[in-house]
Amino acid sequence: MKRLFTLLLTLVLVVSAFSVASAATAEEKRQSIRKAANDTLDKLYQLQPAAKAAVEGNAGYAVFNNFGAKILVAGGGKGKGLAINNKTKAEVFMGMAEVQVGLGFGIKEFSVVFVFETEDAFNTFVNTGWEFGGQATAAATDEVSGGALAGAASISPGVWMYQITKKGLALEVTVKGTRYYKDGDLN
Repeated sequence: MKRLFTLLLTLVLVVSAFSVASAATAEEKRQSIRKAANDTLDKLYQLQPAAKAAVEGNAGYAVFNNFGAKILVAGGGKGKGLAINNKTKAEVFMGMAEVQVGLGFGIKEFSVVFVFETEDAFNTFVNTGWEFGGQATAAATDEVSGGALAGAASISPGVWMYQITKKGLALEVTVKGTRYYKDGDLN
């Protein structure tokens, strides 16, 4: 157990070292996150044009850009993101941390876009943070949005998730051991 903890800690430090250097001031960091979020949304809309209606037509959304690594039996990752309340246009800057256990090897950059159908789902996400311990698989649509959520996986009531890799939309959305939380330094 101690060896696994040491390996996970080392992996998190390695992931941190490979992360893109952040801007010097808090406002520069916020601008960088906004730009990355807009770039991610542009890519999502190219891959799944109907996603724009889902993102803009629901209570809110969140966009994260993440980096992860897995070496043998342990892995981890981190990321930054931005949650937007569509009604108030309020921004909440957030962070993401991830831990994985299981056989594998590799480094992965990916982006995640959450769509919140209700104000309650959005507020729970930004105010309480989330911890995922499972995996959502398959793309689905709902009858209410008329297919706007095609390519997204339902991960909890009122919450949909798109995962984008360099190869396009992921067919399998993995959220194992992932925690999303408010960034105390940027809000």
